[in-house]
Amino acid sequence: MTEKKAEASLEHLRRVFTVPEGEDSALAAIDREISRNLAGFLREHIVSEEKAPSKLERDFMESALPEDPCFVSEQAKFLLEKVVAQSVHTASPAFIGHMTSAIPYFMLPLAKIMFALNQNTVKIETSKVFTPMESQVIGILHRLIYGRAANFDDKFYRRWIQNRDHALGVFCSGGTVANLTALWVARNRLLAPRGDFAGISEDGIMAGMRAWGYDELVVMVSKRGHYSLKKSCDVLGLGKRNLIMVDTINHRIDLDDLRRKISEQKARRAGIVALVGVAGTTETGHVDPLEGMAAIAAEHKIHFHVDGAWGAPTLFSDRYRGLLKGIESADSVTIDAHKQLYVPVGAGMALFKDPAALDSVEHSAQYIIRKGSRDLGKHTLEGSRPGMAMLVHSGLHVLGRKGYEMLIDLGIGKAGQFAKMIQSSSDFELTTEPELNLLTYRHVPLYAREALKRAGAAAAARINDALSDLTGEIQKAQRAKGKTFVSRTRFELPQHHNHPCTVFRVVLANPLTTRQVLGEILDEQRETAERLLSGPVGHKLRAACAAVN
Repeated sequence: MTEKKAEASLEHLRRVFTVPEGEDSALAAIDREISRNLAGFLREHIVSEEKAPSKLERDFMESALPEDPCFVSEQAKFLLEKVVAQSVHTASPAFIGHMTSAIPYFMLPLAKIMFALNQNTVKIETSKVFTPMESQVIGILHRLIYGRAANFDDKFYRRWIQNRDHALGVFCSGGTVANLTALWVARNRLLAPRGDFAGISEDGIMAGMRAWGYDELVVMVSKRGHYSLKKSCDVLGLGKRNLIMVDTINHRIDLDDLRRKISEQKARRAGIVALVGVAGTTETGHVDPLEGMAAIAAEHKIHFHVDGAWGAPTLFSDRYRGLLKGIESADSVTIDAHKQLYVPVGAGMALFKDPAALDSVEHSAQYIIRKGSRDLGKHTLEGSRPGMAMLVHSGLHVLGRKGYEMLIDLGIGKAGQFAKMIQSSSDFELTTEPELNLLTYRHVPLYAREALKRAGAAAAARINDALSDLTGEIQKAQRAKGKTFVSRTRFELPQHHNHPCTVFRVVLANPLTTRQVLGEILDEQRETAERLLSGPVGHKLRAACAAVN
């Protein structure tokens, strides 16, 4: 692609994400206010960590049920003053702290249509055309993941995409429920009917463990696995302690430690429900060695699930799809459409390689999801669900593969640029190299950097603890000011004796975020650090550094 053509494509992408002047209607003022100010994401002094109710909370303290109706214009005025004006502007180019971004402007009127139609996709009688449309979206994304594997061709998808007895996947409200659904299927398939055991849905988990000779049931994932997996183990009756955390090397699962832990679990007669690979860790954006994990899972006949809630859309990119090599061998994959498919919050998917996989969790009822019906609700944990597939379907068609490829390439490229900006500065340290479009870093004054080079493990720990305090204070001050925003997290840094450190975490998915914005974020953090270093945080850091000399 020529430079001129690339710039024209980028400009088109910016227009897609910029809301034009809206129509004039009863609620048009809200539409205009939402799209008007993208410069600041949060107004001052509305975030409070005090236990007493904040000013924001006091606006919503009234518990009496409103007795009389009011005009829509009155409620709109309230929303403008108390809700819109106080909301997080997640579309701001300077909001780079979480996995939330701007959404294309065309999603706004489409969302109105979706809610006006009010289709309930649990049952074809309440969703009609939304049912085959949802199946088509599932099929398109299933093919994105598995289409390059053997036998996943046109013939396969013509057979299964609109099959009334089986499903290639399900929509749900987000990645947490998608991961839960995948592990639900894996658990039920592990404890399949055997002898007098009619299956876990009929006889329960304890009977299933007796039938198959297991003393425990476990799920395995790296230490960078998403917290939703703990909730899933809780809900599925496995227990949070039976989420086995495998060591990492450079934030990716250590395959040698994985093999050791599989042997340990088998020795204690534990049934391994699933091995979970991560395609885009929440904290650092790294991708597990999926191909190696798939081989290990196949060797031990373990269900291999990939949590691709964030990173799976990388497959749209010809340049970067190789980072996810091995995902096509997964038994199931999670995708969050409200992340890098750029639809509003509330759209996740669990996709299954085997069209019969979801049969293991199928439920029916006489009045709504009868046996043999086309109803989507028979394979989903959630019952009533909105038709979010309409928005995903629209995104896939309006943006197309090339549009999503451009978004992915832009984000990963921008992360690389920001990493270079950090590395070229004398007072910031890059703590994780970006693989996708996430990275972490921290502010380290030059004198602290020099002290760390000379410090032993104990002295370095004291310096790093002081730097963690500084990072936390900078992040909170930046958030309270409300001009720019990054998040923070905490994990062990191999380059600092594996000591736990607090670091800034950045997510670069917004196409409107520019190099200038990134420079302004660093400048604001630098100015905030200078102010804080003159106070108690600075005294603690200088004392820790002085002890090394």
